[in-house]
Amino acid sequence: MNLLTSRSHFKTMDEYIAEFPKNVRDVLEELRGVIRESAPQAEEAISYGIPTFKLNGNLVHFAAFKNHIGFYPTPSAIDAFNKELSPYKQAKGTVQFPIDNPIPFDLVRKIVRYRVKENRESGKKKK
Repeated sequence: MNLLTSRSHFKTMDEYIAEFPKNVRDVLEELRGVIRESAPQAEEAISYGIPTFKLNGNLVHFAAFKNHIGFYPTPSAIDAFNKELSPYKQAKGTVQFPIDNPIPFDLVRKIVRYRVKENRESGKKKK
């Protein structure tokens, strides 16, 4: 359950991040920066009540929880990086990074770049 369940109607990523304690805000801002750097053409949004980057559709989402940061790069990316993500709790399209451990930002960069390529290719097929 999202740490901010009672306040789930954010309009911007800044509003979402601002609601957390400083230690969590710092992690969320760093994650946001890594995603932005890896997908400079992606647009920031709030989708499903959480921070989202969009590029030819949803690219990745992230959210803060009591004990982890949820990162949602889609099931295809979880499958593609299954070995590297194996130390972390996973579900079909999500991975949980424990809040008290460093986030593997290099791996996040790789996953985001993979998703950019995937979304661009899928956008070409639709045209």
